[in-house]
Amino acid sequence: MRVRLWVDDASALAWMAPAGHPQVQVLPWPLTAPGDLADVVIEAFGCELPHSYQVMLGQNPRSCIWLNLEYLSAEAYVARMHGLPSPVLSGPAKGCTKWFFYPGFTAQTGGLLREPGLPMPSFAPGAQPLTVSLFCYEPVNLAAMLQRLSELAHGVHLKITAGRAQQAVAALGQIPALNRLSCQALPHMPQDDFDAMLQTSDLNFVRGEDSLVRALWAGKPFVWQIYPQHDGAHWHKLTAFLDSLSAPTVVRAWHLFWNADEAAPCPPLTAPDWQIWQIWARETQAILRQQTDLTRQLIDFVVKKR
Repeated sequence: MRVRLWVDDASALAWMAPAGHPQVQVLPWPLTAPGDLADVVIEAFGCELPHSYQVMLGQNPRSCIWLNLEYLSAEAYVARMHGLPSPVLSGPAKGCTKWFFYPGFTAQTGGLLREPGLPMPSFAPGAQPLTVSLFCYEPVNLAAMLQRLSELAHGVHLKITAGRAQQAVAALGQIPALNRLSCQALPHMPQDDFDAMLQTSDLNFVRGEDSLVRALWAGKPFVWQIYPQHDGAHWHKLTAFLDSLSAPTVVRAWHLFWNADEAAPCPPLTAPDWQIWQIWARETQAILRQQTDLTRQLIDFVVKKR
């Protein structure tokens, strides 16, 4: 299988996937020339195909499968919309059909990206410093979270990822909490190294959809910072996610705190809460890995539509 990836800024691939892949060709977006028509065309995350490519599709309406790969969500509409056709009624691709493909957390959706041989989570014994990874935007309650971590009895080693997380911590200045934490500023790292960090940490703060999935597969307690939207739609998405995975009280409390729009008190992290959180993370990973993964479902879907 050959894959062509058109992307407007491929600079991050230099450190995310430095070796590339022999079957993946990375090309600049927008298209300088339409090229040949692929067997399968995937629009990802609302990126509309260029006009020139839509013209080719309109001229060959039954020559390929056109998928609209949507954003990840646990909201109810995902199961209703997944796999439905969307006929193109106007424009250069008139007469073609798009198909909605929704990633998700249930068997009624397109599943989650998962590689073969996914390792099972491992847990270190207690009574040792807690290893915490921080991959975030600019949370309002960052200082309050760091203060809570600095109060934990066994100490904390904080791994701060490159980019916005390090910038957000630096913007706090020399707050007392940072002096009580063992902090490590990380460089940009390949995806495999990022996954290894999540798997070997005790608690992971992640942001965005891709890293949420990687945190789920790590099977460790995590807190997800969802990308904020001006109309507050992200709150519905966050609530649906917590509901769909039956998140216990401690998990809900930390997610609501971490995604708050204004200053809020940091939830406690007692030993019983921590145990509940660990069990939930491990059981959630086990449940989700029973589903068919996103890539396999994409392939199966295309085969059925041919």
